[in-house]
Amino acid sequence: MKVLLARPRGFCAGVVRAVDIVDIALKRFSPPVYVRKEIVHNRAVVDDFKGRGVIFIDDLDEAPEGAVVVYSAHGVSPAVRARAAARRLRAIDATCPLVTKVHLEVHRFLREGYGLVLIGHRAHDEVEGTLGEAPRQIQLVETVDDVALLSYPAQAKVMILTQTTLSLDETRGVIAAIKARYPNAATPPKDDICYATQNRQDAVKELVTRGIDLLLVVGSKNSSNSQRLVDVACQTGCRAQLIDRAGEIDPRWLEGVKSVGVTAGASAPEHLVQGVLEFLAGRGGPVEEVAVREEDTHFSLPKELTEPSPVR
Repeated sequence: MKVLLARPRGFCAGVVRAVDIVDIALKRFSPPVYVRKEIVHNRAVVDDFKGRGVIFIDDLDEAPEGAVVVYSAHGVSPAVRARAAARRLRAIDATCPLVTKVHLEVHRFLREGYGLVLIGHRAHDEVEGTLGEAPRQIQLVETVDDVALLSYPAQAKVMILTQTTLSLDETRGVIAAIKARYPNAATPPKDDICYATQNRQDAVKELVTRGIDLLLVVGSKNSSNSQRLVDVACQTGCRAQLIDRAGEIDPRWLEGVKSVGVTAGASAPEHLVQGVLEFLAGRGGPVEEVAVREEDTHFSLPKELTEPSPVR
């Protein structure tokens, strides 16, 4: 059985930054360090930090006044920031800069007189944060059918924003439906879907063209970008399975498989991928890495972690 390994895969620059922020905060401040929501949507990453003194909370009121609290990579609303200030929490922002870009676009396009439509999944942490930037002025759509529910007048100047972890294939039809209903609708000059999301989807498409019989995607079930990798493969007719780690592989999936593809969502650490490769190595066959493009994006740390350490 041949194994084709996608590149790029796994951690993107935003996830690397978020994980580094929590890691540095643990070293710089005395545990516990609190993180609002999951720092990234990956069970292994979250469990590792729990074992090192991180407490994950859903609400800022769960942290004592004055505590160190890290915002997750998915971003938060202004209301969350205000609550942190009111409770004198020491907030460290791990929001991915590409999510911050969408938040800034909300205010820019409102100033320019646009009505805003956000394409995204209602329950996702990122969407909640973006909607919170202007909760009464952004209308959310998840599917083509939702477009009919938009309340803007037909000639309105509409700007279409997007959750960063969706797929271009997934949003294409929704965008077309919005533009069909609103002739004056537009999209930002630079696409909201992040480079890493698109690169990983393109790598999956390349694996599929190589004739794989099965795709294994390393990632957690609450990871939107990992789910999209499964969707991209399935839309081509290729079987795909989302797994957190090698131990979740059902040997029956591999029956009759001559070529299997392996990739990982942007929040999945590389050691989990290596575990999958070790599992597959026991069944014979070489591993070939299939490179679609290289990534060299890096994001700087927030000033809270680059300024001199506080006097204790």
